[in-house]
Amino acid sequence: MKAIIIDDERLARTELKKLLQEFADVLVIEEAANVNEGIEKIDLLNPDLIFLDIQMPGKTGFDLLAELDKTPHVIFTTAYDEYALKAFEVNALDYLLKPIEPKRLSDAIHKVQYEMSKESGEEHGIVNRGPLTENDQVFVKDGERCWFVKLNEIRLFESVGNYAKVFFASNKPLILKSLNALEERLDEKVFFRANRKHIINLRWIEKIEPYFNGGLLVELKGGEKIEVSRRQTVKFKEMMSF
Repeated sequence: MKAIIIDDERLARTELKKLLQEFADVLVIEEAANVNEGIEKIDLLNPDLIFLDIQMPGKTGFDLLAELDKTPHVIFTTAYDEYALKAFEVNALDYLLKPIEPKRLSDAIHKVQYEMSKESGEEHGIVNRGPLTENDQVFVKDGERCWFVKLNEIRLFESVGNYAKVFFASNKPLILKSLNALEERLDEKVFFRANRKHIINLRWIEKIEPYFNGGLLVELKGGEKIEVSRRQTVKFKEMMSF
């Protein structure tokens, strides 16, 4: 798995890289010393995992996550324990206190490996092995209820913690899949990542209007109104233009 270390302390980055040499599955492809640099390298390199400090000059690790549309797996590395609850509210896989103990690091890496194995299709959910087209019919299970539904009938996916809510007809079941995993298996010409919480079906767009901060507001035929983030608005306009 490809990893980026984001920490303003050079010695902390060096020490973590040294510890990670013990894990053959983890390849540190880059490092960053602040939030803006981290966002730039995440957008450019699309890592599977980031090791993220919280307290950094200017912006915090939480600020970084809030600005991303697509979030890699996150392991927080910090000298402060008071942010642990908030860390798990943003779906971090683990929270390591400095100085990092090798055993705790090993446990955290195993969590990432487990999550990635689920996302590759080894867990029940909407995504089967192989790429999916809008005409494919998929199996959706939520508790005791089951559906076979064509992807072109699904107008919206919404992130709910570690689950995704699937919108089709009047149904909104939850499946144990992340938006990142879904995005990798869906046709990008049809399904568009509007922001960090939503993937929309472009065929279901009813209306588009300008929104604050340079974004767009999209209304779907089902009545849902979804904000397209400023960063994704640029990609959206490129896709929809001649």
